[in-house]
Amino acid sequence: MITPDRVIEKELLSGFSDDGEPIYLAGVDEVGRGALAGPASVGIALVSVNTTDDFPVGLRDSKLMSAPAREAMVTPVRSWVAASAVGHSLVDEVNEFGIMGALRAAAARALAQLDGYRIGGILLDGSHNWWASDGLFEVGPRLPQIPVRTEVKGDARCAVVAAASVLAKVERDALMIDLAQKYPGYDWEKNKGYAAKAHIAGLARLGATPVHRTSWNLPGLAEFNARKESHARG
Repeated sequence: MITPDRVIEKELLSGFSDDGEPIYLAGVDEVGRGALAGPASVGIALVSVNTTDDFPVGLRDSKLMSAPAREAMVTPVRSWVAASAVGHSLVDEVNEFGIMGALRAAAARALAQLDGYRIGGILLDGSHNWWASDGLFEVGPRLPQIPVRTEVKGDARCAVVAAASVLAKVERDALMIDLAQKYPGYDWEKNKGYAAKAHIAGLARLGATPVHRTSWNLPGLAEFNARKESHARG
């Protein structure tokens, strides 16, 4: 199992100019990109040259942790990093802007909570730099043009990205559990809006809710619509 360290973080922090004002590196990770329902969420965790190396024991990629372990990690993570925030997109933003635009919307909301912190660089999980402008056909909000380094498996290899991963996962999971009470029948308590069998069966039986990503080709929905049309004709 890969365990996180601070090698890349320190490399990036060493490149920041020292003018007496703290400059922070932002570890960024997203959760919910591939879900069929609910928000896309982005966690941001900040570290500086003054951040200690003794990050919480057991911190790793949130996907490799049990739900109780993730929840227990939130307070130690928040104590270790200089600051942190999680932002969530609206489902309407996923439908209108696509998932990349929705991730930028979520990141913008997280950044708004970190106003006053001078961020000199972004360490972004994955291989695609969704933070930066898409150019002529960009949709959704623009984010500050901060230098970005993408890192494949950054949530497993880099402590600050793992921290962002845990915070985002715990917050989004809690939101989906709450939504499961409002929209029962899709088993979101367990699948958190992803394409599990019970979720697809719920779509086929009940149709889409206001928090489904209806711009997507949702599995099971064609079956529901066909049955609805058949009843209308019948």
